Amino acid sequence: QVQLVESGGGLVQAGGSLRLSCAASGRTFSNYHMGWFRQAPGKEREFVATIRWSGYSTYYEDSVKGRFTISRDNAKNTVYLQMNSLKPEDTAVYYCAVRFRYGIGLTRTDYDYWGQGTQVTVSS
Repeated sequence: QVQLVESGGGLVQAGGSLRLSCAASGRTFSNYHMGWFRQAPGKEREFVATIRWSGYSTYYEDSVKGRFTISRDNAKNTVYLQMNSLKPEDTAVYYCAVRFRYGIGLTRTDYDYWGQGTQVTVSS
């Protein structure tokens, strides 16, 4: 059974940084995409970033380009989201997800398993 466990969320002031982690277990995670999404209160869950598990291909939502970096440690089966220059509008619950299908995924329905989420709150 696939399990994804996020950690690293918290409260930070605007301009600060956080690093989220997503530990994956239950299946071989080679050759598939991992993604980060976020959901603010009253809003739809939106794509943030994705990375191919066994390569270096990454893709970001426009509003986080240059501020967020997605990376992975295959030995630890863990994906990270380094978030710098945080803004109040980045406040949301952040979820990691895995896509066991070929090709990049940019929407919620493109992903097959999800973590429970971790809260990120950015104060102004």
